[in-house]
Amino acid sequence: DIVDIKPANMEELTEVITAAEFHPHHCNVFVYSSSKGTIRLCDMRSSALCDRHSKFFEEPEDPSSRSFFSEIISSISDVKFSHSGRYMMTRDYLSVKVWDLNMENRPVETYQVHEYLRSKLCSLYENDCIFDKFECCWNGSDSAIMTGSYNNFFRMFDRNTRRDITLEASRESSKPRAILKPRKVCTGGKRKKDEISVDSLDFNKKILHTAWHPVENIIAVAATNNLYIFQDKIN
Repeated sequence: DIVDIKPANMEELTEVITAAEFHPHHCNVFVYSSSKGTIRLCDMRSSALCDRHSKFFEEPEDPSSRSFFSEIISSISDVKFSHSGRYMMTRDYLSVKVWDLNMENRPVETYQVHEYLRSKLCSLYENDCIFDKFECCWNGSDSAIMTGSYNNFFRMFDRNTRRDITLEASRESSKPRAILKPRKVCTGGKRKKDEISVDSLDFNKKILHTAWHPVENIIAVAATNNLYIFQDKIN
């Protein structure tokens, strides 16, 4: 074992490892995330058993927003190093965070994936959706990130312009030459014609797995038992 955080008495178990990845350029460095929303960076040159970390990344919790669900939704479901190796990205239940490896006390960027679900956490807990493990990925140049959501929606965030888009993987959109139209979720007030209401989202349709081609603008998203591959428009 490289890392073993299992307590001698399993009744004392308070956190589990949720994801891990090696650094793209330094084979001795890796990170692992936990169900408590923390990330530890370890260097195997210092010790073969890495129970003691080199760096510890954690965002301080805002006491005013603490609730019964705080620990559950802060659990990290995926961690990915950027291709450059300078950053890493983590996905928790409601957001994606980008961390600079030189700054442990808070992320440098935070992107809300589906903040409109915060008011639905009770029902998402009852149907176990709150434990869903969403992945995230970088594009080839680290300038954009992608992750999944419910209703077969997936989200893309441009790190330079801070623009974001919601797209849907469906049978209609998988026809050859079909153009993906942006989708919007109505979070309150009067719903516009092209918007979908939070209450009509299908939580059985979810995109947990996403991948971005390392060079081309081609993405793959897995929706239940379907794999969709989309390509940037070719003139």
